[in-house]
Amino acid sequence: MAKVTLGGVEIEIDEDGFIQEPAKWSQEMADDLAKTEEAYPLSEDAWKVVNYLRNYYLEFEIAPPIRKLTKETEFSLKYIYEMFPSGPAKGACKVAGLPKPTGCL
Repeated sequence: MAKVTLGGVEIEIDEDGFIQEPAKWSQEMADDLAKTEEAYPLSEDAWKVVNYLRNYYLEFEIAPPIRKLTKETEFSLKYIYEMFPSGPAKGACKVAGLPKPTGCL
């Protein structure tokens, strides 16, 4: 695992850039992660996605299914890809500080 500084905090990331300690996540860290995903600056809608992902993860300890994400945020999958070009699993979950979702290539 590599160590990088995100949001002013030194933290371990895996080979795909996902942070390994979700509890250390911060909004400043999200901004730095968004830069690596071509999603910076995060719009109000992007923050809605990030906050939904964080809250779901904190409650269930897993990323939500894509269908639930689109239903709960009321954003189309196409629009989520516009905000996070690498997609909801790789890009949005990474920015939200979640572990790499299972099935994420």
